[in-house]
Amino acid sequence: MSKLLLTGASGFVGRAVLDRLLEDGRFDTTIAVRRGLPGLSTLVNVTRMGTIDAESNWNNAVADCAVVIHCAARVHVMSDASADPLADFRKVNVDGTLQLARQAAQAGVKRFVFLSSIKVNGESTLAGAPYTADAEPAPADPYGISKMEAEEALRLLSVQTGMEVVIIRPTLVYGPGVKANFLAMMKWLNRGIPLPLGAIDNLRSLVALDNLVDLILTCAEHPAAANETFLVSDGEDLSTTQLLHKMASALEISARLIPVPVWMITCGASLFGRRALSQRLCGSLQVDIGKTRQLLDWTPPVCVDQALSATARHFLLGAQ
Repeated sequence: MSKLLLTGASGFVGRAVLDRLLEDGRFDTTIAVRRGLPGLSTLVNVTRMGTIDAESNWNNAVADCAVVIHCAARVHVMSDASADPLADFRKVNVDGTLQLARQAAQAGVKRFVFLSSIKVNGESTLAGAPYTADAEPAPADPYGISKMEAEEALRLLSVQTGMEVVIIRPTLVYGPGVKANFLAMMKWLNRGIPLPLGAIDNLRSLVALDNLVDLILTCAEHPAAANETFLVSDGEDLSTTQLLHKMASALEISARLIPVPVWMITCGASLFGRRALSQRLCGSLQVDIGKTRQLLDWTPPVCVDQALSATARHFLLGAQ
């Protein structure tokens, strides 16, 4: 049985990857975490790590591993209080990632799977003009820049060492236990709060947690994934209005949506300093997963309605 190292196992995506690894049993799994995860010490090997940066020592964690799945990162937040966000993102997402990858290559790791972000491509698309995996990157914020720089460093390291690198850029990830704006949306709907989002004609690509995990594990083994970059989504783009109606249906309630014109929402958001939020609600961001489908013979295993139902069930259990 091949050995695998998973970083970020306590995070939203990392924990789901770990659960799938334990369910499948295809790898002898080691997880690298800051703090222990209750109940897992008898199921996986656990390596305690401190801060992820250019000085981190991964030698014990990567010893004898064939695959590394790197989910750990300094993640994007809407209101970053850092004095120098780009420097802080680079410390973890670039320097820390490259330190892990160098030591993995030195240890003989065959494949390094890196969880990047669609923010490497940019922040928005014109409707009907989706991002593609091989398009020129255009990150617009420090987080996206740090992920792009990490990708570039990993590709160069792959050329220098022969270690295979696979890069995955997810869109917005949702699923049981989701936080941030998606959780806020469910809370608004569940409370019956009227929302001025009933006339938004955008298109956005999302990815269910189960679909992302399935692709990550496909990329850990598929021969055709070596040294490629993949975009991932559910393959069904939705407007914000459609998403809210589907989510309300999953919650078994009616969505109370008011058809306010987009220009009014945008102006109001600008007045209150929430322009970025209005862009996420009203703008389009689509991805083309044709390369992912064709090269890996991969299809998202879970449809949007199934994924939203699972998300809603988990939310309602916690809301009781």
